Amino acid sequence: MQFSDRFLNLVQQQLSSFDAETELENVVVYVAHTNEDDSPSLEVVGKIPGNINKVLPPIANDPNLRAPSPNRRWYPLQDGTGLLGVIRAERFASDQEWPESLDSRLQASASFLSNSLSLELDRKRLIEELSQQKEQIGLLVHQIKNPLAALRTYAQLLLRKLGPESSQRSLVENLITEQEQFDKYLVALDQLSQVKDSKKALGSARLLLPPLLPHSENLDLRELINPLLERAAAMAILQERKWIAPSFWPNWIKEPRPNSEAVVAEIVANLLENAFRYSPSGAEVGLCFSEIGICVWDSGEPIPFEIRDQIFYRGFRSSTKSNLKGSGLGLALGKQLASQIGGELYLSTNPQGFDQKLPETGNAFILKLPVM
Repeated sequence: MQFSDRFLNLVQQQLSSFDAETELENVVVYVAHTNEDDSPSLEVVGKIPGNINKVLPPIANDPNLRAPSPNRRWYPLQDGTGLLGVIRAERFASDQEWPESLDSRLQASASFLSNSLSLELDRKRLIEELSQQKEQIGLLVHQIKNPLAALRTYAQLLLRKLGPESSQRSLVENLITEQEQFDKYLVALDQLSQVKDSKKALGSARLLLPPLLPHSENLDLRELINPLLERAAAMAILQERKWIAPSFWPNWIKEPRPNSEAVVAEIVANLLENAFRYSPSGAEVGLCFSEIGICVWDSGEPIPFEIRDQIFYRGFRSSTKSNLKGSGLGLALGKQLASQIGGELYLSTNPQGFDQKLPETGNAFILKLPVM
């Protein structure tokens, strides 16, 4: 368990006040925590003298500490009825009664450290909650960008169809202007939610994506994916590149799927957005299905070998694409969501390995789904 330097300094200050006590052999401060197997334990966070050579094992593993001794006293660190930790004080062997003045001072230290530890744990809990909320905001902002980009695409295509003298042209232009303004707010929110460590994995906290669906056990993936195909076709027209829609729909996608697989639409949306954004101008982009899952591919230059693992790190941006806007969340999010439903997301630079009709080289992001 990690504690702030401020709390650890407070512990050391309290312990240092007993340095001059010649009767004391040692004083140790423990904090309660839970092990990986959910068993309770007490972790040492401070002790005097600081040069204690013997290893201090967990209290549960030290039978000597469980034996009563007139030269040892325990002072609980409590928050109400909850045990937060304990102070163990031991004096040199003596037949004399434990000094009342020393007992009072140790009780006062226990009271002070109880309050300090309670505040420290509250601080830690609030920081964790804020960090989770910050991450969720970042994920939501990232997902909003996909439908927002689609609205811009449709508006730009509509402008092409309207003549210069059309009375409706200004309405569409205003829509694009408002979209650009909205995008600025999203960029600001995205910057607030950025995590400094770009290689940090996405947290294991419950994701808020996709939006909650009606209460049902199954869903139709075709209903979720078809709008993405229409969006991709519109983007291809706007970018004047070839879009290859799926020609084969396997039986598994026609059958009811678990409601948890709604995240597939989020993954596919991110993969398509990346393909149109990062593949070279003129490269083909497509989506196809097989019996194992879904493939979003492009016919551009394969992603360099040295960064093929890094692209799945949160926040990673290739130096060759630094001029393009993006938060570097899409692939990291997709990989976690795929794992969350028992699937897998990975990169292949041989699209033909997924389907013989695809190019021999390029980039194929394959979403392997669990077998029903």
